[in-house]
Amino acid sequence: KPAFEFASNMKMLMESTTATAELGWTVYPWEEVSGYDENMNTIRTYQVCNVFHANQNNWVRTKYIRRRGAQRIHVEMKFSVRDCSSIPGVPGSCKETFNLYYYESDYDTATKVHPPWMENPWIKVDTIAADESFSQVDLGGRVMKINTEVRSFGPVSRNGFYLAFQDYGGCMSLIAVRVFYRKCPRTIRNGAAFQETHSGAESTSLVSARGECIPNAEEVDVPIKLYCNGDGEWMVPIGRCMCKAGHEAVENGTVCRGKCH
Repeated sequence: KPAFEFASNMKMLMESTTATAELGWTVYPWEEVSGYDENMNTIRTYQVCNVFHANQNNWVRTKYIRRRGAQRIHVEMKFSVRDCSSIPGVPGSCKETFNLYYYESDYDTATKVHPPWMENPWIKVDTIAADESFSQVDLGGRVMKINTEVRSFGPVSRNGFYLAFQDYGGCMSLIAVRVFYRKCPRTIRNGAAFQETHSGAESTSLVSARGECIPNAEEVDVPIKLYCNGDGEWMVPIGRCMCKAGHEAVENGTVCRGKCH
């Protein structure tokens, strides 16, 4: 069973675990290494562990990610963080959290120094904490405790964006990053067909979609609408179409078929 399954209402924009060669993200100064996921599959990961030095400010930036019409972006992160108390002689500056940022751009123009490695121009999404730090013992037995956190941000309006992860004194490994948006898939409800619709800019957004009567059906109550919510689920149907005279609804109301004489 894959560690992460996509439903029909999710559309992938970037997945780090599909890379067979180097990911080639820009580091300042994380390290890209081959690692393993919880199923012991080889994957590319980013690690940093400068816990014995104070005032850390280490960043890693993804490649340019195209928005593809999405208004709200979801980021799933798998990572493991070393428990500071498990590191002998570690100073009090050791951290068990990191920050997630994004930066919007119409073009892939980033360099090693642009945008600068700091909040503003980067927009902070959240501070990410491990809910299950792992200790030395787990590593010895090849048992990795992997944290999974999902965050979302929006509205986004440029052609694309970058994500960045900032470490400020932890010992951690970024194992997998998946970026997606949600959509409501094409459906037939109340005798009307509704096309695939992107969810809105906020998690609470409701995006209106107009329906068209299926063949051999006609409008009874207008307008014919459905609303796509932030989770990519259709809700609040308004109006309906009914099969024309001489036709009957079959296949759960998705087809109007002529009655046999």
